[in-house]
Amino acid sequence: MPKTPLLSSVQMAHFVADGFLRFDGLIPDAINREAMREIDEKLIPTHYERQGQPLAGLWPESQGFGALFRMPEVQAIIHSLVGPDSLYDHHAFHRVGPRHVEGQTWHADAIIDTREYAFDIQLFYYPHDTPREMGGTMFLPGSHLRRVHESDIGCYQNFVGQVPMVCKAGTLAIGHHGIWHCAQPNRTEDMRYMFKLRLNPTVRQLLLWDTDDLNDPEIDKALFRNHTWYGNEDRLEYAQRIKFWRFLTGNEHFDSNYWLTRIENNPERVLARV
Repeated sequence: MPKTPLLSSVQMAHFVADGFLRFDGLIPDAINREAMREIDEKLIPTHYERQGQPLAGLWPESQGFGALFRMPEVQAIIHSLVGPDSLYDHHAFHRVGPRHVEGQTWHADAIIDTREYAFDIQLFYYPHDTPREMGGTMFLPGSHLRRVHESDIGCYQNFVGQVPMVCKAGTLAIGHHGIWHCAQPNRTEDMRYMFKLRLNPTVRQLLLWDTDDLNDPEIDKALFRNHTWYGNEDRLEYAQRIKFWRFLTGNEHFDSNYWLTRIENNPERVLARV
């Protein structure tokens, strides 16, 4: 178990509702600078041969990316979401040059996933200040439970409630593997950097975080926040979140506002005929 505090139940509820968490300015400047040097000098190999193997021990000599994932704070976040001994899936470096006026189409980094609620995580790392004019990543909160195949959603342009990653150096965003996102144009004169890493769990994702606040009333508020872009389908979103929370907590009877109880009511008692 990491010695650094794990995520709280309230934070996990936000992850269930939004599909990502952000930790602004978490990574020290020394690591940020070294990480960008490692990208520029191509010091971090692709590691396709390590896919499906433990993340632990990867990049042992690195004082940039290796040091980042050895940070107790980062290890605690990873443990809270996918548990110990997570597996390396893949990573990608994104360098976007100055005055690059094209952005990505909306997409999810996954084929249609047949798992019901188990999930991978993707870490998005921003090693330098990323103002709005530099672009960064655009996320769509609450999109992660809508299963799509990669760029099937590429026909969309903008959504109500979309969130650009305007952030300070050393910011880390942790997303559910199904989160909808897209890179934005870089309208500055500087190179933009972003590093992305996908990790797989090796344990059942059950109560992996600090559960001392498991009965906090803020959990209910977080789980049922309406992102509005899905219109009249908000009730379907709430039902999905309840099921996701049941999966994470192991509490098959969890409900709120009678959302699932009413549709799970399937009595088996047969009245005796008189």
